[in-house]
Amino acid sequence: MIKLKKNDGESNEALIRRFVRKVQASGNLILVKKKKFRKPNVSKRLRRRAAIKRREMRTEKDYLRKIGKLDETRDRGRR
Repeated sequence: MIKLKKNDGESNEALIRRFVRKVQASGNLILVKKKKFRKPNVSKRLRRRAAIKRREMRTEKDYLRKIGKLDETRDRGRR
């Protein structure tokens, strides 16, 4: 944790500038940004379930397209 004390005659802006420099120099900001977008590990069982569900949904959509119940251009390109 970074702690700073305001020096005599130092303005608030100077104190904030000094704090920002300390934070950047410590490298904590980079670690926080990396952790922000990190995805937790998923178990093998859950990955298999998700793959099975994706496969089932894909086959159902293909079937609906084949029989003409689903417009082919409607959901292309969306995720």
